[in-house]
Order: sequence, then structure tokens, then C-alpha cells
Amino acid sequence: MERDVRSVLAEFGLGEDDLAAWQGSGLPADRFDDWLTDRVARRPAGARAREVYGSDDVHDFARRALLEALALGPADSLLEIGCGGGLLLREAVATGARVTGIDHSVEMVALAAERAPGAEVRLASAESLPWPDETFTAIAMSIVFFFFEDPVGVLRESLRVACGGARLAVYTTAPELRGTPAAPEPLASRGNFYSDEELAALARDAGWHDPRVRNDSGGQLLHATKS
Repeated sequence: MERDVRSVLAEFGLGEDDLAAWQGSGLPADRFDDWLTDRVARRPAGARAREVYGSDDVHDFARRALLEALALGPADSLLEIGCGGGLLLREAVATGARVTGIDHSVEMVALAAERAPGAEVRLASAESLPWPDETFTAIAMSIVFFFFEDPVGVLRESLRVACGGARLAVYTTAPELRGTPAAPEPLASRGNFYSDEELAALARDAGWHDPRVRNDSGGQLLHATKS
């Protein structure tokens, strides 16, 4: 079993420290895929995760699309849900906006605070945001929506903290990319894919106004506003 685990870890660019983390987790063998999904993407941790999510080009396609859609300026206050290594936060700070990010990975919060020193970064849950109603003028989510068990609940909670007229921009992965390098197994089996119509309907059900989805070769950008 150890040799199989080592081989799978290597496929994801993971090494001896990750193997030691798995062996020290105390989890049964049938939980390995869940643990791997967390380690790599859902709750990134370890040296490889810090290297990947701190890289200047990680998810740059999503970052560009989100920033273009939100068109941030000095009058804005942005909340990024699932901020990872903080690269979107760093670029948002450069627009003059007030910038805040949350993540549920302790290591990503630390990395984001390092990479985006002008932003406020907190350890928090997307399902229960630690801010009062109508705090932010813009909400962003980059390659995290895929993992939410209650997507409407997360969208509804983001709507709660959004001011009137606030913009929402979510970048996620379409079903046609399932099983490709953009959404490999076992991660794909532990995520949620939505058609463009389904994605827009989730936002509409949560109360967001006029949701629209642009699909660029399987990369979906959801954009909506708060009425």
C-alpha cells in the first residue's frame, strides 16, 4: 500500500513530507483520496502546496477574468472567498480597493498574508462569513466553488455581506473538463460540476440579480449583481 500511495503522491508532485503527513494522519486507507483532495486543492497544505499556490502564474487565467469582470477601483471593498495564496488579493490591492480574503487552510491564510500585505486575510468559512450585512461592494471566488457542498448557501451568505449594487464574480470548472488535468481524479469525484444554465440558476436561487455565465473552453465565469 505504501508503494501505491507514494506513486499517487508523485503524480501530483508530492513528496516525502506529504507521505509522512499521510502516514501521520491516522486515517484508514479508504480515506486516502479524501485526504489527497484536501492536501492538493480543497485545504492545501505542505511545501508543494505553498510552492504551487504562491506561484505568480497559478490560476492566472481565472484571476484575469475575475478582475476584468469586477473592474475594481478605490471606492470598492472586495471579499475573496477561498483566497489561496493571495495573488488575486495582491492585484486587487493595486487597484486602490479595500481588500479582504478568507480561506479555511491555515497555511494558505499565512501565505496570502505574506504575498498580499496590503490585504486583510482571515481564517474563516464560506458558509458563515464573519462580517455584518452589506459590508462589501465586490465578491470573488476563484476555483473554489467546485468544492462547496451547499453552493446556494454560500452564494446566499455572500449576498448577505454584499452592499446594494455589489458585483459577484465566480470562476469555476465546467463538466466538460472532468477527468482532464484541470479536474483530475480523485479530485473530480469529490467536486461538483454545473452546466452554464445550472450555475446561473444557483446564483438566481440565492437571490443574486441577472446572473450570466461565460464559458471559455470549460472555464466558467459567473457574473451577477445585488439589486
